[in-house]
Amino acid sequence: MSDLPKRVTINEEGPREGFQSEKKMIPVADKVRLIEALAETGLKHIACVSYVNPKRVPTMADAEEVAAAIHRKPGIHYSALYLNQQGLERALRGPLDVEGSVRITASETFSRKNIGKSVADSLIEQRMSLKTFKDRGMPVRWGVVLGAFGCNYEGELSTELILQRCQQILDEAELAGFKLKGVKLTDAMGWATPKSVERLIDAVRNKWPELEVSLHLHDTRGTGLPAAYAGLRLGVTGFDASIAGLGGCPFAATDGAAGNICTEDFAFMCEEMGIQTGLDIEHLIEVAKLAEEVVGRPLPGHVMRGGTLKAAKQRATQKAAA
Repeated sequence: MSDLPKRVTINEEGPREGFQSEKKMIPVADKVRLIEALAETGLKHIACVSYVNPKRVPTMADAEEVAAAIHRKPGIHYSALYLNQQGLERALRGPLDVEGSVRITASETFSRKNIGKSVADSLIEQRMSLKTFKDRGMPVRWGVVLGAFGCNYEGELSTELILQRCQQILDEAELAGFKLKGVKLTDAMGWATPKSVERLIDAVRNKWPELEVSLHLHDTRGTGLPAAYAGLRLGVTGFDASIAGLGGCPFAATDGAAGNICTEDFAFMCEEMGIQTGLDIEHLIEVAKLAEEVVGRPLPGHVMRGGTLKAAKQRATQKAAA
């Protein structure tokens, strides 16, 4: 059954997830230039940096410097990622917005590769973070399941396992005195397909009909937008995306174009379907070109090259009238 939403929220991941996967260091000024350009496109949430171990992710060693240099616009949420208590404490000392959440990795192997801890140890450590949120009066509204659609290390993951992971984060949140609003299903491995998106969302909703579901999809195998479309048909309204398709997880063991679904491509698709995004797609195209300039290589976005249909129709009309 199709239940297309009237409007979606697109959260921008490019500056954080994009730059963390680059092989070369990106100058602070260029990172800030891209973040500030994105803030002019209508985006309301921009993930800017990751407070992670610089030995494991060298391109995020300048997180504090980048965060301090951003000229922030009112009404925009500039966020930072943290994976442990030490990262959270760094984030709380900085100027960016810090979101309370509880995370779990679907597979044991990816958990150890990505955050250096088992699933069980990660949950135990997060109890310190949840206590920090409680002590500071910070809300915790979302749980996150990392690698929910499959694993390049362990293969296909059962629906039962993902439901178990959802239950674990719900339990941890409740133990700390929080009631989750929703669950974000993420796919750094690029395993998501329309069929698996439908299967997991249906399973989560059948068990917890009160929970919202949001999606963080990658386009590693060219199924990112089809998978997002499947989410749209099920009424999902929250999606992560990355300008020009920039990025990818450095610990996902994935070759190829591993970035999030492309922000301007997804926004274009939504607008053509009559789904409002609140974004200026022509402006996004210009920022996508800036992203290419900053990283110094071609990026996988399509609309940045082909342009919008609105622009194409205008050119066709002009040619016909000439």
